[in-house]
Amino acid sequence: MQRFHRRDWLRTGSLLAGGAVLANSARGDQPAEEKKAPQNSEPAIVNHRVRQSVMGWCFKPMGSVELAKHCKQIGIEAIEGIPASDYPAVTKLGLKISLTGSHGFAKGPLDPDNHAMVEAKLKEGIDLAVRYGAPNVITFTGMKKAGISEAAAKKNCVACWQRVIPYAEEKGIGIVLEHLNTRDDSHPMKGHPGYWGDDLEICADLIQAVGSDNFKLLFDLYHVQIMHGDLIRNLRRYQGITGHYHTAGNPGRCELDENQEINYPPVIRAIVETGYKGYLAQEFIPTWEDPMEALRHAAGVCDV
Repeated sequence: MQRFHRRDWLRTGSLLAGGAVLANSARGDQPAEEKKAPQNSEPAIVNHRVRQSVMGWCFKPMGSVELAKHCKQIGIEAIEGIPASDYPAVTKLGLKISLTGSHGFAKGPLDPDNHAMVEAKLKEGIDLAVRYGAPNVITFTGMKKAGISEAAAKKNCVACWQRVIPYAEEKGIGIVLEHLNTRDDSHPMKGHPGYWGDDLEICADLIQAVGSDNFKLLFDLYHVQIMHGDLIRNLRRYQGITGHYHTAGNPGRCELDENQEINYPPVIRAIVETGYKGYLAQEFIPTWEDPMEALRHAAGVCDV
């Protein structure tokens, strides 16, 4: 059985090399060091106590099919955050779709002007989830808007989602609301200043107000660490309404390595101990010289 010990951190640290990193790997705090680990064809995941997925957008410009092939080799069982047009090819390779997209985080149900679009996109995502066997479709609150109070924002979001939930229930698909951080303004995908749903308690209140087992929380460990910290206590508190997890190192939305502050193995063990059976998707922006070795490393860290 593969274990992740202190010596693994030390071995990883010994692979550091100075120099510039790939253009898309800026950490936002200070230049990252290059890393390169030896190629390894053995699966990184052997325990399978948590079902791992990967977020495709993080590994562009690599195509979905090439990424899927690496995932198969690593032992990752699913993928998300890729174009729906790539679903047939990646599922043919044996990967599952862990989450389908919908309306995006900028324009959400907070604003009634977006309701028709949000409802249509969510139903489209639900149909895709049914077709490809995905358990969930993602949703967001949207950005704050002048003139819409906190009470009105909540009322608007709940009313919109409640119109879609019967369709999700009929189809047997979950909708998961993602909590995002509003503090990191260094990169458009490392933080989302102006996003309304940046508080876990607000998100939990919204989920309770919608009142359906098919509407749950997307607990993004990176975003929660930035906004609240106390990850193990919080994931235990919200375990009953959590339908999906995302990972990344903080600060910088980087690898799950020794250069960031989250100690992932005990966090993942705590998730397993809650009895969670859904997906945990790797959603970090690679800074290592070889992004697939970074993904392999993250998969091993989470294979508790």
